[in-house]
Amino acid sequence: MGIDYSQLHDPNAEYTMRELSAETMGVTRERGGGRDVEITDIQTTMIDGNFPWTLVRIYTDAGTVGTGEAYWGAGVPELIQRMTPFLQGENPLDIDRLTEHLVQKMSGEGSIGGVTVTAIAGIEVALHDLAGKILDVPAYQLLGGKYRDEVRVYCDCHTEEEADPDACADEAERVVEELGYDALKFDLDVPSGHEKDRANRHLREPEIEHKASIVEAVTERVGDRADVAFDCHWTFSGGSAKRLAERLEAYDVWWLEDPVPPENHDVQREVTQGTTTPITVGENVYRKHGQRRLLEEQAVDIIAPDMPKVGGMRETQKIADLADLYYVPVAMHNVSSPVATMASAHVGAAIPNSLAVEYHSYELDWWADLVEEDVIEDGYIEIPEKPGLGVTLDMDAVEEHMIDGDELFDEA
Repeated sequence: MGIDYSQLHDPNAEYTMRELSAETMGVTRERGGGRDVEITDIQTTMIDGNFPWTLVRIYTDAGTVGTGEAYWGAGVPELIQRMTPFLQGENPLDIDRLTEHLVQKMSGEGSIGGVTVTAIAGIEVALHDLAGKILDVPAYQLLGGKYRDEVRVYCDCHTEEEADPDACADEAERVVEELGYDALKFDLDVPSGHEKDRANRHLREPEIEHKASIVEAVTERVGDRADVAFDCHWTFSGGSAKRLAERLEAYDVWWLEDPVPPENHDVQREVTQGTTTPITVGENVYRKHGQRRLLEEQAVDIIAPDMPKVGGMRETQKIADLADLYYVPVAMHNVSSPVATMASAHVGAAIPNSLAVEYHSYELDWWADLVEEDVIEDGYIEIPEKPGLGVTLDMDAVEEHMIDGDELFDEA
């Protein structure tokens, strides 16, 4: 029998001066009009996709169930189990208070950033699905309404010959012509054959020229049929990133993503402000507090929060609001199943500065099978008008693709 993480002893959680439960705050659970609903349980199931996705379900005494998803990673199901008692008996409609309640209760266990925030985000997404179903409105309506009926999707592309410029160009053309995407992304942190030391973050000139050859081949092949971004996965030194970004100024680069490690904002700012190549960052910082300096110091041209990682749907909207103060567009990083992908699309519909949402699973032929509805069509996500997120899990597909050893959560 495994550990029951909901029963772990944590003095910080058991006594906090900023206790935000309904009981402590004096918030009534009774709302009227069919809104008298209480949370009874939270369960998770992990899917063995191209990432180990954690699906989250919140159950209520009314029988209504909300489904969400946390960013992938070890420890998320245990943390969600740990937090379940903090929400049992609460009315799920108080999404913002309940999210902040979890942040406060888990402050001693790392709710400033990292996997604890990710676990909270998965619950928060499920709360939006649940609240939408209770109120009979789509999730975007809970965020203030929509700016657009559909959200653009950019396809994260790969090839077995990822270091071959012609192979990348061939794949780019295939994705545009056969799959219908007009926005793409390729990796640039690929072996060039010119490396001398993979640890020092330094790019030699032949390495820069190799990366430029990939950018040239892809952008020239697709021309104006698609926008193309390139990802560096926080690999290079500040000086190397500057030289690479300057070298790429000659090409039509949609953006250069994460050229330097995320910890040092000063270096990030210098790289961004030292080039006309658009620089995108954001997936490796948490909550609006983590994104603040990037925006206030104008250290990014495009912000890229990962919604089920940074804190959830409302937190991403708050980041977008902050970005809008600096006229910065939002391109949401996303490596999720159809559940969080659709949740990101709802956020993208509700914010004015949405640029695109990532799709990272085009090589996984069963990705779309996890839900009953079509999600991506011709490179766009049409925002559903059904209550909540508007997607319904195919439980047979979920069970088929579960992580070995995990248990399937209860039916809705």
